[in-house]
Amino acid sequence: METDFLPPHLRKYVVEQHYEKYTPIDQAVWRYILRQLRSFLSKNAHESYVEGLSKTGISVERIPRIEEISVKLKEFGWRALPVSGFIPPAAFMELQSLGVLPIASDMRSIDHLLYTPAPDIVHEAAGHAPILIQPEFAEYLRQYAQVAKKAILSREDLNLYEAIRELSDLKEMPGATTEQIKAAEAHLDKVSKSISHVSEASELGRMNWWTAEYGLIGTLDNPKIFGAGLLSSVGESKWCLSQKVKKIPLTVECIKQGYDITEPQPQLFVTPDFETLVKVLNQMADQMAFRLGGLEGLNKAIEAQSVNTAELSSGIQISGQIIEAITDAARKVAYLRLQGPSQLSFKDKQLAGHDKSYHLHGFGTPVGYLKEYPTKEPADLTRSEWADIGVEIGRAARLEFVSGVVVTGTLKSMTVLDGKTVLLSLNDAKAEYQGRILFDPTWGMYDMALGATVPSVFGGPADREAYGETEDFVAKRVPTPNYKPEELKLHKQYGLMREIREKNIQGSDLEKSLSEVLANHDKEFPQDWLLRLEALEVIKARASSSALHAKLEKDLQALAGKDEQTKNLIQDGIALSGTL
Repeated sequence: METDFLPPHLRKYVVEQHYEKYTPIDQAVWRYILRQLRSFLSKNAHESYVEGLSKTGISVERIPRIEEISVKLKEFGWRALPVSGFIPPAAFMELQSLGVLPIASDMRSIDHLLYTPAPDIVHEAAGHAPILIQPEFAEYLRQYAQVAKKAILSREDLNLYEAIRELSDLKEMPGATTEQIKAAEAHLDKVSKSISHVSEASELGRMNWWTAEYGLIGTLDNPKIFGAGLLSSVGESKWCLSQKVKKIPLTVECIKQGYDITEPQPQLFVTPDFETLVKVLNQMADQMAFRLGGLEGLNKAIEAQSVNTAELSSGIQISGQIIEAITDAARKVAYLRLQGPSQLSFKDKQLAGHDKSYHLHGFGTPVGYLKEYPTKEPADLTRSEWADIGVEIGRAARLEFVSGVVVTGTLKSMTVLDGKTVLLSLNDAKAEYQGRILFDPTWGMYDMALGATVPSVFGGPADREAYGETEDFVAKRVPTPNYKPEELKLHKQYGLMREIREKNIQGSDLEKSLSEVLANHDKEFPQDWLLRLEALEVIKARASSSALHAKLEKDLQALAGKDEQTKNLIQDGIALSGTL
């Protein structure tokens, strides 16, 4: 599998699909869902969807091989790679920004046939991949990913992500107990209620939810489906177009609307066209710290309590947990303080000798203009201008900023990049502001970044690869299921049924083979309906055995009495059972 083109920190999310792990039941569930979706969505999805299924090589008959989808997607400037379940949002977005569709290779269980909160191959392959052939939407997704890469992610977001992943994995894990699921649900509820603010990442998550996942396109009176969450859910694709769901014109205000992944959505947003998605995205981006910068951007990072980056006007980037932005009398940023492992970078590349192990306990620096040069960017001062104010290597210097911050010390070195002085390193240094000591000589070397302003603040470290593992990029795996003997027997039954269908058995041989499988099913699995539905499809398609036909319809009608959901699944299946 080709992953060399990925940055090293993203390769850990890529897994082998292990096609052999899919059970015959998995294949039957895939087939049922795709038959239902194709039938309904051929009339109710955006016109590119059904065409996209064909052009991306996604078949009704079997779970696709992700490497084959990737080959097809390359024609449209994308590729696909398998991942395991939920991956951190930051990783997902960075992959998409590189033109990679991460496809969760896991398959939902028959118990969650209509909908699963966990990402699976139905959602990713049958939902996301086909719509990528639409160029305007694909461009929106790329631009969205570029913006999302800059979003500030809070510690609370990370806790919520972990809680959602834990619950989703449990719900799809054979053998998970009711007690385990209830405990995970309670934990998710507790974490959700503890959220104190909506971060940029959360707002972008909402935009993604109301567009790429649950978006409608067209008019309010007659919209079509394009969101992958709807395109991959038999139940919600039908529900969403009913009068029970409120349709709202898409604007940037969608970021204020939260959602519950465990419930059908009571309202959805409708974009008139795909170009509008980009317009709304840019309106959102204009509100984000990476474009705002300044005190407003810094306060977003401080509130997040996570690793973020402040970029100064010189181009130097300071990454770590920003804990304070000291302001002067004019409310302009005068000094930045970070705690914990910090990194200095330039153009997203870490400066030699300024990694997080060197700046292990934090970082601090003045921001602003020097008193002697009140209108000139400090990074643009020439060597002679520095010398004029006594700043020369080996000499004691005193630097006073317009803000009132004063730095003294002996200059050891000046770091100049692209013609700009971005860093001064001083021995025996002291930094203070209005009597407050911001750096003490006993703390060691004082590395002072230069920059008059903070034009941008963005999420994560500037050089993520060099910075190393952060909480938002932890790679986990969906647990491997351990099937009980009874479940393995059921797999065998479905394997025999699939063999009968694929071998195109006819006449008396077909009746004999089906009768043997069904007799065993009646004995061992009287409550299972999907295999019986598959048998009915074969009989109706091959005009065989009216006696078996009648028996299966009778058995399915009896099973339909279990509950309303089972009734609808069976009736919808019977309605499409005339052809294979």
